[in-house]
Amino acid sequence: MLVGALSAGSADARSRSPQNANLLTPIMNASPTLAPFQHVRFCLRYPSDCKSDPTENQRIDLNAETSELLKRVNHSVNMYINPRPKSYGPNLGEGWTIAPEMGDCNDYAVTKRHELLENGLPSKALRLAVVKTASGIGHLVLVVVTTKGDIVMDDLTEEIRPWQSTDYHWLNIQSASDPKFWYKIRGPVVGPSASQADQTVRLADRKSVR
Repeated sequence: MLVGALSAGSADARSRSPQNANLLTPIMNASPTLAPFQHVRFCLRYPSDCKSDPTENQRIDLNAETSELLKRVNHSVNMYINPRPKSYGPNLGEGWTIAPEMGDCNDYAVTKRHELLENGLPSKALRLAVVKTASGIGHLVLVVVTTKGDIVMDDLTEEIRPWQSTDYHWLNIQSASDPKFWYKIRGPVVGPSASQADQTVRLADRKSVR
């Protein structure tokens, strides 16, 4: 089990540097958009993962306990699922699956969200997001909305990073109020420069999964 907690800056906003303050900028919804077709199918198969309680919090308190939980789930799911490309063809033979032995980024993301829900974290704070990598490949990640900013759980790295510290092009995100609905992401939608990425808040040692 990995240990340690998120490195936090001063609670006093007056002592927070502009770069650290920028890490608290949340992902902003733009206009509604269609949910990914495979997510619609996923919700039919796993309805309990696609509902939320209107009274629950929209962010989690990122303390030592929750930081450890996020690291543990990110690591265990990354290690458990063996990477395998999937074909989402017209025959509908494959879909997003929780905890398969082999799967793609979609399976990693929904499995992490499922595990965190099972551990009592609020659905509203766990939002799937569609991005494009620097090489233009579509990718699904899990965004965790916290009191210290929006952070990303990703099958391509053991590091849980602020969303601004990725080099992804951010496209669409799951609604906080209703997990079955999605929104386009309001700009800026491209990760920061390398110098800004160096300010990454680390929840785990950098380690390549694939």
